[in-house]
Amino acid sequence: MIRVLHVYKDYFPVLGGIENHIRFLCAELAKDGNFQVRVLVTNQNLKTVIEKYDNLEIIKVGRQAKFASTPISFGFLSWAARLKTDILHLHFPFPLGEVPYLFLKPHKKMVITYHSDIIRQKALGLLYKPLLGRILRSADAIIAASPAYARSSKYLVQYCSKCRIIPYFAETQHFQSRDQTKIKQIKDKYGSPLVLFVGHFRYYKGLEYLICAAEKVDSKFLFIGDGYLEKKLKQLVRAKQLEDKIRFASGVSDADLPSYYHASDVFVLPSIQRSEAFGIVLLEAMSCGIPVISTELKTGTSWVNLDNQTGLVVPPRNPVALSDAINYLLAHKDKCLEFGKAGMERVKNQFSKEIAVKEIKNLYYQLTSS
Repeated sequence: MIRVLHVYKDYFPVLGGIENHIRFLCAELAKDGNFQVRVLVTNQNLKTVIEKYDNLEIIKVGRQAKFASTPISFGFLSWAARLKTDILHLHFPFPLGEVPYLFLKPHKKMVITYHSDIIRQKALGLLYKPLLGRILRSADAIIAASPAYARSSKYLVQYCSKCRIIPYFAETQHFQSRDQTKIKQIKDKYGSPLVLFVGHFRYYKGLEYLICAAEKVDSKFLFIGDGYLEKKLKQLVRAKQLEDKIRFASGVSDADLPSYYHASDVFVLPSIQRSEAFGIVLLEAMSCGIPVISTELKTGTSWVNLDNQTGLVVPPRNPVALSDAINYLLAHKDKCLEFGKAGMERVKNQFSKEIAVKEIKNLYYQLTSS
C-alpha cells in the first residue's frame, strides 16, 4: 500500500478551487485500496481535529493567527515531522507546509502541485524566492494544471523537465444534475436573463469591473460567494444605484449550486491577475452547458475557455469589453447553445475526473517504483 500525504492550508468546509480539488482528489484516491491517504491542513480555530473516513484521514491542526494569507500554526511542524509517508504531495503556495519538509523529509518521494505564483505579496515572494528554488529542485515531480501556466511562470519554466500537465477536473455528474423545481425558484427570485459569478470576493477576481459593466447590460446579475471585499463591492453597487440589478448570495450549498448554474444564461469570470491560474468554476459552468466569459491573463483560463468555441475571452480590467461580450451572448441564443454544447464536450474529453485521477495515480506508481 502506498502512503500518500497531501499538505495545504485549508480543507472543506472552506470552499475554494484548490480546497475542492484536494477534497475530491483525495476522496477518489481513498477509494483505491492501493493507497492510504492523509491530508494535513490547518483548522479555522485553535483546536486540532482529526477526521477519519474509511481509507481517508484529515488532520486539521489548530491555528493561532494569519499573516499575508498564510495561517500561523505552532503545532503544524510537529505533525509534519511525525507523519511518515511514501509520497508527500505539497500544494503550493503554502510556506508553512513547504518549508518544514526541506529539513524534516519524513518521506521518500515529493510531488508539488504548483497552483499559482505568489502575486500579491511581492515582498514575501522576494524573501521566499530562494527557498522556493530549493523546494522545486527537491521535488521529484511538479504538477501544473495547464501548459499555458507552465510556460508563463518564471519559476516553473526553469524546471520544465520535471513538470507534468495534469488539469483540474469537474464533478460533471454532480453539476449536470437538474432540479427543475429549484431552478424555477431561482429564476423567480433573481429574474431573467441572469448573469452569474461564483467564487471568493478577492482582489484578483475583478468584480468591480463586472459591476461597472452591468450598467450597460439589460440583465440581472447574481454574485455567489463571500470574502473580505464583500462590503466594498456592495458599497460600489449602492453608489451606482444597481441594487435592483445586482444581487449577492452567500451560503449556497454544494447540493444547490448546480441549480444556480442551470438557472443562469451566462457565466462570467472577470479576473484581473495571474492569481487566477486556472478557473475551476469555468469547468463547473461548462459542465452545466452554459456559455462562459473569461479574461486573457496568459494563464490556464484561456486554455479552459477557448475563445469563440466554448465562450468569449476579453481583455482584463475592461468593463466595456465585458458588457459587449455579455450583450452579444444574450442577443444570440444560437451562440449560447453552440458554446454551451462545446463546453460540455470539452469538459468531458479534457477535464474529467477519471482522466486526472488516473494520471496522478500513474505518477505515484512511477515514483514509488523508481
